[in-house]
Amino acid sequence: MNKLTFPKPLPSAISLGLALLIWFIIPVPAKVTPEAWHLLALFTGTIAAIIGKALPIGAVSIIAIALVAITEVTRPGKPGGAIVDALSGFANPLIWLIAIAVMIAIALTKTGLGARIGYYFIALFGKKTVGIAYGLALSELVIAPVTPSNTARGGAIIHPLMRSIADGFGSSPELGTQNKMGRYLALVNYNTNPITSAMFITATAPNPLIVDLIAKATNSAISITWGQWALAALLPGLCMLMLMPLVLYFMFPPEIKNTPDAKGMAEAQLTKLGPMKASEVVTLGVLALMLLMWAGVPAIFLGPEADLNATTMAMVGLSLLLVTGVLEWEDILKAKSAWDTLIWFAALVMMATFLGKLGLITWFSLSIQDGINHMGLGWISATVILVLIYFYSHYFFASTTAHITAMFGAFFAAGVALGAPPMLLALLLAFSSSLMMSLTHYGTGTAPIIFGSGYTTLNEWWAAGAVMSVVNLLVLVVVGSVWWKLLGYI
Repeated sequence: MNKLTFPKPLPSAISLGLALLIWFIIPVPAKVTPEAWHLLALFTGTIAAIIGKALPIGAVSIIAIALVAITEVTRPGKPGGAIVDALSGFANPLIWLIAIAVMIAIALTKTGLGARIGYYFIALFGKKTVGIAYGLALSELVIAPVTPSNTARGGAIIHPLMRSIADGFGSSPELGTQNKMGRYLALVNYNTNPITSAMFITATAPNPLIVDLIAKATNSAISITWGQWALAALLPGLCMLMLMPLVLYFMFPPEIKNTPDAKGMAEAQLTKLGPMKASEVVTLGVLALMLLMWAGVPAIFLGPEADLNATTMAMVGLSLLLVTGVLEWEDILKAKSAWDTLIWFAALVMMATFLGKLGLITWFSLSIQDGINHMGLGWISATVILVLIYFYSHYFFASTTAHITAMFGAFFAAGVALGAPPMLLALLLAFSSSLMMSLTHYGTGTAPIIFGSGYTTLNEWWAAGAVMSVVNLLVLVVVGSVWWKLLGYI
């Protein structure tokens, strides 16, 4: 007989307690409607349950959708039909973009194309340990635009490559020889992940949520396209990828610095893979076509009136992979992470949207604004404070989605109200939303996989995260602001 699986008692109790405390005990502020306050109670309980992992995030989200529908908090004075509001998140095209992109990414592992790309770069740069590090970083960068699951990219595609290289040189936690090169490569493997996640809308699931929050906060005055995001992140992102392996090399120098055999190992794996299969060629062609469409190339020929939004293009790409037989419908049905993302993403987007519509985000941002105003700071100092608080508060979050949903909208609105240029603030907060993953061993789904492999100690991991957070923020502000000025974004 199968055992019943119940929610974790302590996280569940904390989540329920917070929701009941806000709903029944804490007085509703003067400028907030009861419905907005009650939705905040449900939202806070949901975020706490996600952080505490009371249940899987998809299960928590289903419960949240049900509670929103039952309580009818989204329809003040208009009872009935709240289920339509509760399910409205599923109509958001950005949510479907990420779910479809996760499905498409299956082709990288199924065909072996992802491994081939990784071994190719290692064969190209693998004469020294630092060269292997750059090979891993470039491998992830190449596949990042089409793998919105940063966990799958860094943990399931790149990490096995990294481990095979380290094992090949006798560097493993089991032997106590991780310092030979495994520790260094594992830290590079992980710290690449936040940077590539920041470089494309489709490189991690929460990025489209950020685009949506920015558009809603500015009444669509700022609607960041895939191409605009990628171009804005290009130079600062490349600078971070160039610096990161060097910084970690000096912090945690590998005992083995020259690796002439790595090239041969990678070439042997490529030989084992054999010539590119037809499925790999088709996958590569489809991915290239999607990137061209996302970058806006079709609009040059068809005109801006052509309805070729990013979700439409992703649907076309998935259809081509299905028609050509690269992916089968069974592959799509088995894509648990895609369907899971669709559900929790829809729930969080729905709740965040109605918190805005009911005026709660405006009230919260005004509260932040008043607090900073009392300090008598200009918009530059205020922006620095907001970005730093937003970034380093990730020490308290085990989910970037929960962090972004809870804080992004309010911090963006407060910064704009304090005089920060909207596009500048949008880009700083947007890219920080991925870069903050570097801080801890629980900062995103990739972290437990790589940390759990045992190559680094907790102190080493946190030290690397703290240093890289400073380096990445400095590059983002200094290089980013100059680059965005040249692009005419700010």
